[in-house]
Amino acid sequence: MTARVAILISGSGSNMVALADSMAGDHPARPCLVVSNVPGAGGLAKARDRGIPTATVDHRDFKNDREGFERKMISALEAHAPDILCLAGFMRILTPGFVDRYAERMLNIHPSLLPKYPGLDTHARALAAGDAEAGCSVHAVTADLDSGPILGQARVPVRPDDSAETLAARVQEQEHRLYPMVLRRFAAGDRTPIFLP
Repeated sequence: MTARVAILISGSGSNMVALADSMAGDHPARPCLVVSNVPGAGGLAKARDRGIPTATVDHRDFKNDREGFERKMISALEAHAPDILCLAGFMRILTPGFVDRYAERMLNIHPSLLPKYPGLDTHARALAAGDAEAGCSVHAVTADLDSGPILGQARVPVRPDDSAETLAARVQEQEHRLYPMVLRRFAAGDRTPIFLP
């Protein structure tokens, strides 16, 4: 049985593109929906160009009502019956209720070597700490922010002349390698972590 994958985005959708384009041939999954909390997010057009259905649930319509926002998200998602959810630059913190609904079925990509630097500004924090390497992690989503079981990591050396922007660009290249590899394995029922040098 082919797994149905919904991808949640907030921006340009570069990781969504990497995931969607990887789901071809003998891949055990196919994209069924791309949903964004930002109307006009660049990734929505890229999804439509690939023939993937899209939906938008604007979080700004739900001031101080995260549950209401998530109910609308769930309605959009369930119309496409996803087996797996992939967060790909989705910049909203999800409630425990939402996470529980999709427990064991939701993945996230994060631009640090977790457990280092959960949250935002990961590249600047790595540089400020004088780290010799940075990278990215794919993890199962739990109610605790950026702290679910690690399913994959890729490492990137920090160069002496790096800025947060140059480091981010090199880490993102590895995100585009790692996330599709983890999704393919996860969709086949294999939770063994992948570690790229």
